[in-house]
Amino acid sequence: MVRYVYDFTEGGRDMADLLGGKGSNLAEMTRLGLPVPPGFTLTTEACRAFLETGSEPAGLWREVSAHLAALEASAGRSLGQPDDPLLLSVRSGAKFSMPGMMETILDIGLNDDSVLGLAKVSGSERFAWDSYRRLVQMFGSTVMGVDSSRFERSLALLKTLRGVQDDVRLTASDLAELVETYKNLIHLETGDHFPQSPAEQLRRAVMAVFESWNGERARLYRRREHIADDLGTAVNVQRMVFGNLGSDSGSGVAFTRDPATGRPGLYGDYLPDAQGEDVVAGIRNTVPLAELERLDATSYDGLRTHMRTLERHYRDLCDIEFTIERGTLWMLQTRVGKRTAEAAFVLAAALADEGLITPDEALDRVSGDGLARLMFPRFDTDSTGTALAHGVPASPGAAVGAAVFDSAQAVRRAAAGEKVVLVRQETTPDDLPGMIAAQAVLTSRGGKTSHAAVVARGMGKVCVCGAEELTVDTEARRFTAADGTVIREGTIVSVDGSAGAVYAGPVPLVDSAVIRYLEEGSGDGGSQYVVDAVARALARADTVRRLEVRANADTPEDAERARRFGAQGIGLCRTEHMFLGERRELVEQMILAGTDAEREKALADLLPLQRQDFVAILEAMDGLPVTIRLLDPPLHEFLPDPTELAVRLASAQARGEDPDAHDAELLSAVNRMHEENPMLGLRGVRLGLVVPGLVAMQVQAIGEAVGERLLAGGTPKAEIMVPLVGDVRELRLVREEVQRVLAEVSRAAGIALDCPVGTMIELPRAALTAGRIAEEAEFFSFGTNDLTQTTWGFSRDDVEAEFFSAYLDKGVFSTSPFETLDREGVGRLVGIAVAEGRAVRPDLKIGVCGEHGGDPDSVHFFHTAGLDYVSCSPFRVPVARLEAGRAALEGTEGSDSR
Repeated sequence: MVRYVYDFTEGGRDMADLLGGKGSNLAEMTRLGLPVPPGFTLTTEACRAFLETGSEPAGLWREVSAHLAALEASAGRSLGQPDDPLLLSVRSGAKFSMPGMMETILDIGLNDDSVLGLAKVSGSERFAWDSYRRLVQMFGSTVMGVDSSRFERSLALLKTLRGVQDDVRLTASDLAELVETYKNLIHLETGDHFPQSPAEQLRRAVMAVFESWNGERARLYRRREHIADDLGTAVNVQRMVFGNLGSDSGSGVAFTRDPATGRPGLYGDYLPDAQGEDVVAGIRNTVPLAELERLDATSYDGLRTHMRTLERHYRDLCDIEFTIERGTLWMLQTRVGKRTAEAAFVLAAALADEGLITPDEALDRVSGDGLARLMFPRFDTDSTGTALAHGVPASPGAAVGAAVFDSAQAVRRAAAGEKVVLVRQETTPDDLPGMIAAQAVLTSRGGKTSHAAVVARGMGKVCVCGAEELTVDTEARRFTAADGTVIREGTIVSVDGSAGAVYAGPVPLVDSAVIRYLEEGSGDGGSQYVVDAVARALARADTVRRLEVRANADTPEDAERARRFGAQGIGLCRTEHMFLGERRELVEQMILAGTDAEREKALADLLPLQRQDFVAILEAMDGLPVTIRLLDPPLHEFLPDPTELAVRLASAQARGEDPDAHDAELLSAVNRMHEENPMLGLRGVRLGLVVPGLVAMQVQAIGEAVGERLLAGGTPKAEIMVPLVGDVRELRLVREEVQRVLAEVSRAAGIALDCPVGTMIELPRAALTAGRIAEEAEFFSFGTNDLTQTTWGFSRDDVEAEFFSAYLDKGVFSTSPFETLDREGVGRLVGIAVAEGRAVRPDLKIGVCGEHGGDPDSVHFFHTAGLDYVSCSPFRVPVARLEAGRAALEGTEGSDSR
């Protein structure tokens, strides 16, 4: 027979699945001998049964009645008895903390008769009527569905009529009048009366808490926090204790250490003559917890003792709620406290130093997401005003600069020492110089995996995408916000990439001490304790992790930064970024070549420039592997926009001028190369097989760069990666050409060259035929961006703005599959490819170089899947290092994963 109710004396902290977080912790405090008002918990199983059927499960109320009888016997009075009533609180308590998302009802058991008995036995009429009006207000809104603002307006009106500002200045007769007002309001709104039966109050309150699990705010919170919808909530029924009995009573919230900084000391708030809900509701100003020592030294000392007990028992920061009833201290709740990222690292290090947790537990107490938040500059939140617009928080951090509307202007102003924000409708690869020059990127279109977002994250640039409230006019060099505000070029704007907000004017920035440490190896001033804690966590992660961490880097500067940040090589060097800027003209010549000789000349001119790039990157990463991807994007991306070309030609014609022959040739080429779906068209390995000489030029540049580094005494480790392979025959053909060219370079230089050849697994067919592909590939690297696109049938440049928000709201996704790897679909393809690839080639090196390589949750999957390394943007390298260490601890003794 299923059991649905447990007394606080019967549970413990290890029963959170059944008793919820609040109930299991109340039981734990009871077991520790702390002063907890007695009570019992209705389990999450009871809630789930209720939600499935719409009615309470069989036998539930028999159990409740039995536990209530025991509670009454221990108290020496019964629920709602007229002369000395036992009053109860009914509170929700899910497994995972959902503060304020579900319901609470206090003072269950009061009615028109028992309120008089409570007044007599307490010696305070005002207290009794204050408690009764709280019950009617909570019950009316929570159980009977009356808009809570109706009660608040009635209270505010009464205070105005009486000429008082605080609730505590209302008299007993005022509060008695308010109770009648509330009851009349309930009858008017519902056609029903506030129930006078204490048993009915209890029963309906419990069911209301169960129902609140599926309330809109609870569902929204669960979606944001990725809490499962099928857990249900427990309900805690507890004997009331009262903080609103006068100046010798009160309620408070306390933390065993500062949850903002992690520093030791007692932190919290106390409110005299108040119930617990008043503290968090902000109806009156609280006093610092330290003030309690002056008001009630005995209770203060007792609270400190209990807080020390709880912190040492839970071995963590504890969040505590307490009430003092006429000088008697009661502990109402404890839980492991939420904390900032800064506090998480500091606390973990401090608790390890104190011997409360092991170094591995300390590592498990921090997260890559938290580290990422510490790495980016942020705005001083006290100084932010009203945002001009909100968009997708694509790349976190905060930046201030003058708005500019094209790449060239960004480069010019930045070169003159000005900080700029590049504003575009959307970016293209040709905007890369401006993105590099800018402090932040702002677009009115796109999502978290648009070009702007992906490149900005890779560079550690602040980015807000898809700010649809903005109308961006690049020709007029301005954008207009929804409220009519016009921002012209040169106007200062502030971009918050963490919140997705844009502000007019400068907002003060707070620098990241962690970035300074990673870049320079030292912290400074008051931030040193944070830096030290981060350094210790990373050092421990590096000790225990199995996964290597590489970086996606296309320039020597990125490579050097990645190495400083702890990268063990480059997992993705994109060669297409080397074809932009001043080299674009040579690429155009290659594309427009009408003869083999013209194309060969363009490639020959590109060769030394590409070789120079590879030499510099191999030097920056000397001794570490550098995986160089052959050209991947469609060639039309290197040509001007067709609309822009057509406008230029038409404008010339309208002026009676001869059209520019080069523009006409370019437009003809663009139209000739047009594809309906270019990302599934002529790109990747297909380019190498269709455009003669392209692969040979790139491989020759790589081989000669390796040779130059070897002759200079270096130890270059270049690897050649072929993109978008779908069939082993494609890879075989390209590999034969790679080996031929390397052999020629080797003979010419008189140096043996060893450059492994592998491929990106970024198509479902490649994953499903990985065994065949492994016959030709010496390594695999999963390109999870394209693999996600082609598995889901999504265009990542379009779908986020179109319908991802609806999918998230409806629960189709808990998070975007472009942010965190889809384990069921894409993850299964990864598993198949790993297994089949290694079955053919046991020593096959396997990594990942898509955006997921720096996502904390995805790193854990890649560890479990057996990959050898993850590769991510340089600024995500510390995050990946940390999470790779935490992934290695999962399932090991001493791990404290939550």
